[in-house]
Amino acid sequence: MARARQERAEITRQAILDGAAVAFDDCGFEGTSLSDVVKHAGVTKGALYFHFPSKQALARTLMDEQFQVSEHLAATENPGLQTVIDLTHQMAHGLRTNVRVRAGIRLVIEFGSFTSPDPTPYDAWIDTCRGCLTPAQQGGDIHATLDVGALSALLVGAFTGIQVTSYVRTRRQDLHTRVTDLWNFLLPTIVPANRMARFHPTGTPQSYGAPVV
Repeated sequence: MARARQERAEITRQAILDGAAVAFDDCGFEGTSLSDVVKHAGVTKGALYFHFPSKQALARTLMDEQFQVSEHLAATENPGLQTVIDLTHQMAHGLRTNVRVRAGIRLVIEFGSFTSPDPTPYDAWIDTCRGCLTPAQQGGDIHATLDVGALSALLVGAFTGIQVTSYVRTRRQDLHTRVTDLWNFLLPTIVPANRMARFHPTGTPQSYGAPVV
């Protein structure tokens, strides 16, 4: 009985997060009310408050999900430059197909850039990139003279700008193409010529909708 109650509670919690994601994706943090969340989630306000004490708590949970992009790396054998390429396409796929990813990223940008500037999500993404690019450089796949930390910060900044521009111009219909453009322009400047054939700027198949493993 207790297990059944826990399962029902988790189903309700996920429904609330799904409803909040739809509302935040449509209207942003300031434009969303808890009544909007309740309507989209199909739950009562009492159920919402049981799981989340405030709109801020809902937003923070959705933003925190974006940190999980690095969780798959623990199971990745020899993460490197292709891992980062795949992660950018994996994120692009999520932005195009998953409302919780879209809402989380919108909230990260709103909170991190305007509402109350917080570098934490960006720093986490930069650290994830650095964790892949450092062994890539040690293995000779990235020019030894490059600053991997600066390269990681550049990639995160570039992807953030690319996905925002893609959203404004095409509602992200061209996002994978724009991410591929980023890598087509960048790879020749960071990778030794004799290693270029190893890398796929379009991403490997698992980067489209499946974890990189």
